[in-house]
Amino acid sequence: MFSPHVTVACIVHAENKFLIVEELINGKLLWNQPAGHLEADETLLAAAERELWEETGICVQPHAFLKLHQWVAPDRTPFIRFLFLVEMEKVIDTNPQDNDIHCCHWLSAEEILNSSQLRSPLVAESLLCYLEHKTYPLSILDYYGSPFAK
Repeated sequence: MFSPHVTVACIVHAENKFLIVEELINGKLLWNQPAGHLEADETLLAAAERELWEETGICVQPHAFLKLHQWVAPDRTPFIRFLFLVEMEKVIDTNPQDNDIHCCHWLSAEEILNSSQLRSPLVAESLLCYLEHKTYPLSILDYYGSPFAK
């Protein structure tokens, strides 16, 4: 049976800057959006909120859904990645709760798109999705039944 990794990620935007998390992967500092795996008994939206909190210390609900990406990593690991949008009025300080996160940066789109430190091509692709200005209401995502009883 095909079992892709289901992940969530957040584009966090404020004052023409985007929030990037820096993490040490195999001895190299790499950049990513706040992102991570969906856990059992967790909605996609709850996963996005949790990952944002763990990796940046920011506690806020995403405002919109941006894109669904299907991707196969170079090591042949398949991913399904749900991309959310968080729009903030101002750049704020971060406080990563996850020890795997080295630090956070507020960067311009150009700095991110021109970087050689991107964890995967989905980092740039996600930013390009934001720049297309196509968003979808969170109601496009739904949950049904136990443990998600409404």
